[in-house]
Amino acid sequence: MKVNQFRRRMPTFVVAASALALVLTGCSNSAGSAKSTDSGEGEVASIGKIAAVIKGLDNPFFQHMESGIIDSAEALGVDVEIQAAQDITDTTGQADRLSALANQDYACFVVNPISGNNLVQGIAQIAASGVPIVNIDNPVEAEAAEAAGAELATYIGTDNVAAGELVAQELAGLLPDGGKVAAVGGIAGDVTSGQRIEGFENGLAAGGFELVQTVSANWDRQEALTQAAAILQANSDLVAFFVANDDMAMGVSRAVQDAGLRETVKVVSVDGIDGVASGDIDLAVAQYPYVVGKMGLDACAAAAAGHELPSAVETPIALITSDNAQQAQDAFPEPPTSYDNPFLELLKK
Repeated sequence: MKVNQFRRRMPTFVVAASALALVLTGCSNSAGSAKSTDSGEGEVASIGKIAAVIKGLDNPFFQHMESGIIDSAEALGVDVEIQAAQDITDTTGQADRLSALANQDYACFVVNPISGNNLVQGIAQIAASGVPIVNIDNPVEAEAAEAAGAELATYIGTDNVAAGELVAQELAGLLPDGGKVAAVGGIAGDVTSGQRIEGFENGLAAGGFELVQTVSANWDRQEALTQAAAILQANSDLVAFFVANDDMAMGVSRAVQDAGLRETVKVVSVDGIDGVASGDIDLAVAQYPYVVGKMGLDACAAAAAGHELPSAVETPIALITSDNAQQAQDAFPEPPTSYDNPFLELLKK
């Protein structure tokens, strides 16, 4: 298996007090070949190359997603080309990269769009050629897909509404008397962020909480810190923050600590395994981008081999508290419990 990528990073992630270095390597493309995998996943016939276009590798979430794609390609013995946006806001650059790949000889495409419609031009090109498209993480808007004449082979991702609801339900256990809470989201209008906040609001309904303010911090830690500091100044009786991802949650936690309120104001988030382990985040519902990437590549291989895929597959989530944070760290980037991967079952047929 050979991987050709638009760029390569060597990211280092902090796990509690120690650093977990994830070093990714790349090499040039060559034709895919059949081979039996060491993991017992069966044989994959030569299906040609697969292309993946994902969000920016400046964010650890998508670095893990990339790793899942690479590891699955290696296990299955197929070649993959991975290209990424410059950052989480690079909608035009990401679209240009997909369009540049769309008329090349790929057997399947994995797409992880920044917005629901920014990849529509490339998707239309691919659909016109009859090549299957697997959508992961952030869904392509149904209207955009229809306008592109595309019927996506499958969608693979987390149920973000359910993740937000679970955080709210668990927060009620930490704060049984309820109180005022604030939410810090990602980019305004982003589907993923909106769904997590929607789920959190749904889950608050039975807990005696009042959501007094929702702000956007553009998935940025420093901006989240600034926003949280302003919210705390305006709401002296705030009891908790819900934050739509772990990096922003660390910024919010810093603002709470700077205000001397760490003992009275809870910080809860989606993701945040390391933050829970370190005590900066009180609880989190983790999702697993590595699994999303891995399933995306598996699904593409199955589609390219002619299998009909399920229309949508939810990837696993896990509640992370101080009680199981170490176990979750030890298992990462995989979940601490087993999960089903229907695409590997198809590949065994």
